[in-house]
Amino acid sequence: MSLAESHIGPFVGPRPAGRHWHLWAYAALTAMLAGGLVTAVALSVTEWTFASGLALVLVTLSAIWISGGAATAVLGLLLPARAVRALPAGWLPQGSTAVLVTLCGEEATPLAAALADLRRGLDRLGLHHKAQIFVLSDTSRDDKIAAEEAALAPLMADGRVIYRRRAVNTGRKPGNIADWLHSHGDRFAYMMVLDADSRMSADRIRALIHSLETRPRTGLLQAGMTLVPAQSRFGRHQRLSARLLSPNFGRGMAAWSGEAGNYWGHNAIMRVVAFRSAADLPVLSGPAPFGGVPLSHDFVEAAWIVRAGWAVELDPATAGSAEDGPQTLAEFHRRDRRWCQGNLQHVRLLGEPGLDPLSRVHFASGIMGYLAAPIWLALLALFGSGAVPVSGPLPFALIVSVLLLPKLCALAVWMVRARGMARRLVFLRAGLVELVVSTLVAPLIMLRQSGAVASVLIGRDCGWKSGKAARRALPKGLPEAVTGVALMALAVAAGQAAAVWWLVPVALPLVAAPVLVPVLDGVA
Repeated sequence: MSLAESHIGPFVGPRPAGRHWHLWAYAALTAMLAGGLVTAVALSVTEWTFASGLALVLVTLSAIWISGGAATAVLGLLLPARAVRALPAGWLPQGSTAVLVTLCGEEATPLAAALADLRRGLDRLGLHHKAQIFVLSDTSRDDKIAAEEAALAPLMADGRVIYRRRAVNTGRKPGNIADWLHSHGDRFAYMMVLDADSRMSADRIRALIHSLETRPRTGLLQAGMTLVPAQSRFGRHQRLSARLLSPNFGRGMAAWSGEAGNYWGHNAIMRVVAFRSAADLPVLSGPAPFGGVPLSHDFVEAAWIVRAGWAVELDPATAGSAEDGPQTLAEFHRRDRRWCQGNLQHVRLLGEPGLDPLSRVHFASGIMGYLAAPIWLALLALFGSGAVPVSGPLPFALIVSVLLLPKLCALAVWMVRARGMARRLVFLRAGLVELVVSTLVAPLIMLRQSGAVASVLIGRDCGWKSGKAARRALPKGLPEAVTGVALMALAVAAGQAAAVWWLVPVALPLVAAPVLVPVLDGVA
């Protein structure tokens, strides 16, 4: 028996067949909200044609998608927050933990400073010999290699960090971790995976180790996350959204996903023996973008771990767990393009034998997260052009209400927790700012995601190339503005009052994009 296996206890067998009532409440609420939306749209259609039938199918898909998010938020609102239990005084884990930090060309100087702080924190908690930090590098450029070796040299010199760089980056990040498993995995019971831009406190890592060690069924425990302070207005908006919405939404997701949760690729702890069941990722047949190694490998790893009989759970607390986010819309779109391709690849894994039904739900949710954009764009064209005539603003109002539910639920939680009217006003103002900026940004993201989906469907592979902008870039916001003008022209040509409800809220931010994008990208 390896050292890793000796600290996990006996394998506990498959998960019980029964589901917690949270899942059934989530499913019932999703069905109720989606059914209400579809019924409202169907009753408002004044003439049934092929276009009307197509629109109803698209509305059904979109209704299920947004209703699932709303149901998750409502569940988070209704459930009490988990009590934070203090660890026993002087508690130390039985098994050793490897903190794996993956690095591929990112700036190493801030990472080195963060790792030095983390090492001091781990030592302060008595984890000198129970936690070892590894930096697993896939950096290939000579100047970047020299910079990261220089930045990490002091940490390597006294053994605070073990640094390893691969000469051949086979399998990218999953391959790097798989190589570490082969060479070092037997020495550790647990492994904590961080990206170069991840930040976790020593106290949170210790608490996660304690959770894993006292829950023998759990193979992977994903920590909730917020974002580190940002420089740009867009970055600050993302951070505000994460701080306001993530705790409540994460609590709801943790409740209905139970022991068949998901993995977000970093800021998660797992048993080494459990992760071995997911280390060999499937290689999809055929060429990219739908073939090859899955780009969104984290969803697949979670599904494989659950299939092997382990629990994958979400700890929704965000304290002591953060990551960096894109600072500009262009950076966001480049990263989002890769995620789009990776999630659409999961279409080919939906029918994989032996998967837990909720693992298939996570796959389907990730797929729909990108298909929703072109579906919404198609619905705007159908309703706004008059091809699907509808009467009155009721369907639009109901859809907006369901979209607002996650924000309202999160704000309600903060308002209850706030002490004093002044504090409540702060949260109310923050919620209003988040709502306004999200409303302005959503059409821009919808348009770009629609283009990303189209790009994948016509066979264009982005691979892992997410850090380089196009050499000849159009002026910021110009493609969005052209689309916005086209939508406004469509509304005028349709000559129907109902078209205004569907097109104007989307068209106006698009038309304003040449001003809006530079403002958001600017330093706050």
